Amino acid sequence: MAKMTNDELIDQFKEMSLIELSEFVKLFEETFDVEAAAPVAVAGAAPAAGGGEGEAAEEQTEFDVVLESAGDKKIGVIKEVRGLTSLGLKEAKELVDGAPKPVLEGVDKDAAEKAKETLEGAGATVTLK
Repeated sequence: MAKMTNDELIDQFKEMSLIELSEFVKLFEETFDVEAAAPVAVAGAAPAAGGGEGEAAEEQTEFDVVLESAGDKKIGVIKEVRGLTSLGLKEAKELVDGAPKPVLEGVDKDAAEKAKETLEGAGATVTLK
């Protein structure tokens, strides 16, 4: 197997859905016994001196996008779920019909907020956890 360049790897990642990419990251972490979390600045430790709020001040890095309800425009929500995931029509419909259910799990804040906006634009009720 030929070695891929960094640009070729990035192109491959661009073609993956968020769920596929999330699963890849988890597998990568398990295989190489590493954590892909972004490093926290040293200044982030300063709030811990202010009392018991140190744990609450730590910013959440992984979010779950949970579909609470499809609303009135269920077909549009199904289309958006399919666009955000690698699910087929039947699986996406089952996910929407079975709400509340997670659409994306363990994604970064930007991806979670973008997915929330997309689903809410289609008429769904969404929460981030």
